[in-house]
Amino acid sequence: MSNHHDSTHIDWDELGPLLERGAEVQSPLYRQATDWLRELVPAGGVRRILDIGSGPGVITGLLAEAFPYAEVVAVDGTEPLLERAAARAARAGQGDRIRTRTAELPDDMADLGEADLIWAGGFVHHLGDQRAALGTLGRLLRPGGLLAVVEGGLPARHLPRDFGIGRPGLESRVGAAVEDWFARMRAELPGAKDEVEDWRALLAASGLTPSGTRSFLLDVPAPVPLSVREQLVSAFAWQRRLVEGLLPADDIAVLDRLLDPEDAEGLLQRSDAYLLTARTLYTARRD
Repeated sequence: MSNHHDSTHIDWDELGPLLERGAEVQSPLYRQATDWLRELVPAGGVRRILDIGSGPGVITGLLAEAFPYAEVVAVDGTEPLLERAAARAARAGQGDRIRTRTAELPDDMADLGEADLIWAGGFVHHLGDQRAALGTLGRLLRPGGLLAVVEGGLPARHLPRDFGIGRPGLESRVGAAVEDWFARMRAELPGAKDEVEDWRALLAASGLTPSGTRSFLLDVPAPVPLSVREQLVSAFAWQRRLVEGLLPADDIAVLDRLLDPEDAEGLLQRSDAYLLTARTLYTARRD
């Protein structure tokens, strides 16, 4: 999901592959989620899917697998990520069913056309008026169609509370700082409105009928393979940028050691690093 970034300041040749590999690492979690969606809507009745904020298209491909009769449209505001999505679809033999659509979100959302299933994965919280966005998405659904919104869950954890350097509890402190950053990010969004994050109630307020909520776990225990450790480095590097000025110098120094590929205590060398997270999927149906 990328519409909230200022693309003039981002090297997509660098960030695009990182986003794609990160989504690939989490694909077992999202495969469980798309399998569950098939219990809620018949695969044969889903002919058009919108993947809103698709990024490089990893989940777009999973949706195409789960719903083999559907055209799936990857929608994003960043053209380089959509190019990756199109190339990924072609490699997977899905190029005839996956389309890409460049759209400024939320401004262009109402023009995306009708769908039987709309997936909004970690996207709505990047819009100032979340309630209005859900209402717009709900109006795109055909009768009986399903809106699937991924928000919240549990923050990812990667290291023991005490991993031998610095003060114990670093990830909890980083998480609290990221929450502070997130609150500021939301407050600065155009048209930002405070909402109680009761997603089921927000979906109902949009005129939809809530039809089930589930959380899906991703558990990759230590020692994780190199591909996962590389993703942990990317995740910590991203958080390191977000929390600059929000954590004391000793915590920043430990983060820098974790990111150092030559440090024996770094993430690439550690045997105790793991990946544990959960994402929550809220669904609602248009009657």
